[in-house]
Amino acid sequence: MVVHLSAISPSALIIIGVVALIIFGPKKLPEFGRAMGTTLREFKKGTQGLIDDSDITDSKKNVIEQTTLQIDQQKNSTETVEAKEQENNK
Repeated sequence: MVVHLSAISPSALIIIGVVALIIFGPKKLPEFGRAMGTTLREFKKGTQGLIDDSDITDSKKNVIEQTTLQIDQQKNSTETVEAKEQENNK
């Protein structure tokens, strides 16, 4: 079940706020908010690192593929030259 943010009415937000204030108290509520903010910030930094790592891995794969293609082309050209030399020697 997907709940959209627009589905929560303003009165429901007020009730949730009052219940949180009663449960955590006026002194603990700001600390809880700071802890949530820090947690979200660290999570974003961690996921950004994962995204960057996958980009680097993809670029390394591309470099390896290009290098492999170049090596194959060099082998083919070397084989072609050797075949021509053998024909000329006969």
